[in-house]
Amino acid sequence: MDDFQALSEILEILKQLEPYVRRRVLHSVQSFLGLSVRDAKNNHDAETSGNLETPSAQNFSKDRTLSAKEFLRDKHPITDVERVACLAYYLTYYRETPHFKTLDISNLNTEAAQPKFANTAVAVDNARARGYLVPATKGNKQISAAGEKFVELLPDRDAARQAIRTFQPKRKKQRVSRNG
Repeated sequence: MDDFQALSEILEILKQLEPYVRRRVLHSVQSFLGLSVRDAKNNHDAETSGNLETPSAQNFSKDRTLSAKEFLRDKHPITDVERVACLAYYLTYYRETPHFKTLDISNLNTEAAQPKFANTAVAVDNARARGYLVPATKGNKQISAAGEKFVELLPDRDAARQAIRTFQPKRKKQRVSRNG
């Protein structure tokens, strides 16, 4: 079977599925085969350039096989807010869940064998107030660009805090009018 024939048959099957089922099937196939869309492009580039290095060795510097427990151990969050940011990052990049609810954070925290939050909703709201999370659609939350940078720089807290400062908007000074 040649590439074109295989692609034609696959497309014919996928056309019969609902869009959400189609995405789920494609995601499952990618996971099962250990592929990503980036792999297909890079594999083609490697073949045409004569570079036989694997696509994953070329472009994936981050290991995405870490468990949530290992990830948190490596990032070493100290506060509940830092832990929420780390869990949000993990959901986004390791679980491919960019939009999540507070319950998702709580469940992942339990899975990672971390101490229970005194109040998960408050911890999540505090992470939002610090700029690590932002609202998403349908009451969900997502990690912000500042939150991503913060987590990526952990466990180096000084660098992480400095990076957060660059994301915070500068406040305008109020002019004081003097009458008199």
